Amino acid sequence: MTMPVTKTSREAPIELAPDEFRALGHDLIDQIADFLATLPERPVTSGESPRETRKALQADNQLPSDGTSAGPLLQRATHLLRDHSLFNSHPRFWGYITAPAAPLGILGDLLASAMNPNCGGWALSPMASEIEAQTVRWIGELIGFPADGGLMVSGGNMANFVGFLAARSARFGETVRTAGMGSGDFATCRMYTSAETHTWVQKAADLFGFGTDAIRWIETDGRQRMKVTALRQAIEADRAEGHRPFLVIGTAGSVSTGAIDPLREIAEACREFDLWFHIDGAYGGFAACVPDSDPEFAAFASADSIAVDPHKWLYAPLEAGCALVRDAATLRGAFSYRPPYYHFSQEEEEVNFVDFGLQNSRGFRALKVWLLLQQCGREGYARMIRNDIDLAEQFYRSLDEVAELESVTCDLSIVTFRYVPSDLADRTDAAEVAEYLNELNETLLTTIQDSGEAFVSNAVIHDRFLLRLCICNFRTTAADLAALPEIVTRLGGTVDRELRQKHLP
Repeated sequence: MTMPVTKTSREAPIELAPDEFRALGHDLIDQIADFLATLPERPVTSGESPRETRKALQADNQLPSDGTSAGPLLQRATHLLRDHSLFNSHPRFWGYITAPAAPLGILGDLLASAMNPNCGGWALSPMASEIEAQTVRWIGELIGFPADGGLMVSGGNMANFVGFLAARSARFGETVRTAGMGSGDFATCRMYTSAETHTWVQKAADLFGFGTDAIRWIETDGRQRMKVTALRQAIEADRAEGHRPFLVIGTAGSVSTGAIDPLREIAEACREFDLWFHIDGAYGGFAACVPDSDPEFAAFASADSIAVDPHKWLYAPLEAGCALVRDAATLRGAFSYRPPYYHFSQEEEEVNFVDFGLQNSRGFRALKVWLLLQQCGREGYARMIRNDIDLAEQFYRSLDEVAELESVTCDLSIVTFRYVPSDLADRTDAAEVAEYLNELNETLLTTIQDSGEAFVSNAVIHDRFLLRLCICNFRTTAADLAALPEIVTRLGGTVDRELRQKHLP
C-alpha cells in the first residue's frame, strides 16, 4: 500500500526565506540610519498638497491581482515616506506634542513585531506581560504615583478613557455596568474640569453615556489654570440641586500652553467632597521627574488615576500611552468579563491585561518604553526634559529682543507668541487691528509650516490667535531655536505685505 506524501512546507507568497529577510532588513536599517543622520539637512515637511501626495502614491490605482517582490515594495515605501512626509523627528519640529522616535525605541518596535505576542492574556504573552507590568510600575515610580495597576494604551485619549471608566465603576458600582446610565439617577452625574482640558473629556462624556451637558467647565485664571474656588462653588451648587458630583479632572500641562492646574488644592477638594481625582498628565506628567519641577507635581501622590504619554516626553515611537490607577481592583471592576472561551487563569500573580482596559487583542507597546527607561534611567530623562524646558525658557526670553515678536506665555516647554508689524503698535483702531493680527498670524502659521524651515502650531488665548512652539525634542539645539525669529519675521513680513492692502489699508 502506497502512503500519501506529506508536505513539510506550503506555498505562502507572504513568507520570506531567512537569507532574503536578512538582506532586506539590513538594507532597510542602513537606509533608516542614513535618513536619521541627514535629518537636519532636510526640510521639516514637503509642504505638498493632498493632491500632490496622492499623485506620488498613485492613489487611483486598483488593488493588484498579482503580487510583487518584497524588495521593490520596501524600496518604494521607503522613498514615498522619505520624500512626502512631515518629520516629527526633525530638530526643528515644534508643532503638536509628538516627540522624535528614539533609535532604541525604533528597534524595540521591530523586535516586538517579530515576537508578535498578544498582550491581552498572560498565557498568550508571558514575558511580554511581565515586561508591561514592570514598565507600568517604573512609570509610576518615575512620576511619583503609587500605581497598583495600569496598562499601556495607544495614547492620551485612551489613557484618560481608562481613568474615566475606572472612576465611573468605582463611584457607581456594578449597577452602572448592568443597568446602564439610563437607570436610576445617573442622569444627574456631574464631572468637573477646566476649559483648557483636552477634548478627550467631551468624547468620554459622550461615548460613555453621560452626555457633554454633564461636564462642568470651571473658570481659569490669567495663566489658564483652574480656579479651585470656582470648583468648590460648582460642586456645592450641584449638590444643593440634587446632582451627583463624582469626578474632578486636573491638568498637568495643557496642550495649548503647558499650564498646570493647582493640583494640590484640587486634591484637597476631592478628599473633602469624596470625589475621584484624575490627572491628565499626557503631556506634562513626566516633568515630575525633574528635581526642581513645579511643586504641583507633588499632588500626583494624592490622585486616584493618571494618564501619561511615553510617546511625548519619554521620546518613544508612536503609539505609547499609559493609564495608571491607585487600586488595580477598580480596573477589574470597570473592564473584566469572563466568557467561556477565555481559559485564562484568575490567579492574582498572572496579570491578564484584558481585565484592565478596553482592548482584548493588544500589541506589545511596552517593549520600546521598557528599553528606553533602562537606556536613560531616571537621571537621563530628568536631564533631557530639563533641557527641553530650559530651551523653551531661553527662546521666550529671546523674543524680547525682536521688535516684531510679542511673547505671551511660557509654561513647561511650550511658548506662545505672535508676529506684530512694528507700525501697527500705535494704531488707534484697536478692534480692526486685533482682527487683522489674528488673520495675519493664522496665515503666517500656514506659511511657516509649508516652508519646511520649521514647524510650529497655534493656540488661541483671550481671542488672540498665537503661534505656539512646543519642545519635546532631544534633537533640538539652541542654534535651531535661534534661527526661528528670523524665519518668523521674514515670512511674516511677506505675508503682511500681501494681506495689508486687502484687509487693513
